[in-house]
Amino acid sequence: MSHTIHKPVLLEAVLTYLAPKQGESYLDLTAGYGGHAAAVRERTKNVQHMTLVDRDQTAIAALQPFAEAGADVIHASFEEASTNLLRQGASFSMILADLGVSSLHLDTSSRGFSFARSGPLDMRMDQTSELTAETIVNEYSEGQLEDILRHYGEEPRAKAVAGAIVRGRPYASTSQLAAAIASALPRGGRHHPATKSFQAIRIAVNDELGQLERSMPQWLRLLKPGGRLAVITFHSLEDRLVKQAFAEVAGNGYDAEFTNLTKHPVVADETELATNPRARSAKLRVLQRK
Repeated sequence: MSHTIHKPVLLEAVLTYLAPKQGESYLDLTAGYGGHAAAVRERTKNVQHMTLVDRDQTAIAALQPFAEAGADVIHASFEEASTNLLRQGASFSMILADLGVSSLHLDTSSRGFSFARSGPLDMRMDQTSELTAETIVNEYSEGQLEDILRHYGEEPRAKAVAGAIVRGRPYASTSQLAAAIASALPRGGRHHPATKSFQAIRIAVNDELGQLERSMPQWLRLLKPGGRLAVITFHSLEDRLVKQAFAEVAGNGYDAEFTNLTKHPVVADETELATNPRARSAKLRVLQRK
């Protein structure tokens, strides 16, 4: 059960700030393959106080050993799960949301997340969702594509990329799409020219920013007194939303209900980056209910 495919990012920092103690309850809203959950379990000594959520069917299958040991494993988006847990009157000592796409998503070509591996234009984190990347790139108008690329990918040449995508339709694979995007952008730079556009399309497919914005107020309500909320983001759009949400509730006044435990986001050190380069863009912010 301790073996994981996906190496958990910022694990030591998460454990330091969540500071798990025996008997405390833990909600993992993006449990994935159980990396963070396994480490928390070692500290709390009781899997029965754990609720593990993921909207990916592959992850849910990987989490079954936790369920067999007594954890609650929920197949749902973190927004849906948060809403239902609040309705049930649940509360937790520790909440973790590790946002973004997992290594298994990127490394499995059939899921269509990566331009490095040719696969179908899918990009769904929840395989039961109707909207796919193929629908967006083949059916959305040029204006709609430009908006997605500009707002979700912060792509400065969004208009040129959207035009190139429309001219090259239809697309059946990630490699075809990546080639069309690259044709509209200058060569050079550290990153593949399709990086920002693939991020933008993925965010649109999964409504990642909308779910985050709607869910954060629910996470605050799910925290017990003294409870800690940790959120790991992987791009500036997510981090900005988390930073603003934390700032709104953790003011300097005595009446503030929360304390911001991370004045600046925690990032991976060189030791972690040497073994887990995908942690490079990860940022951790942590809030505590007073």
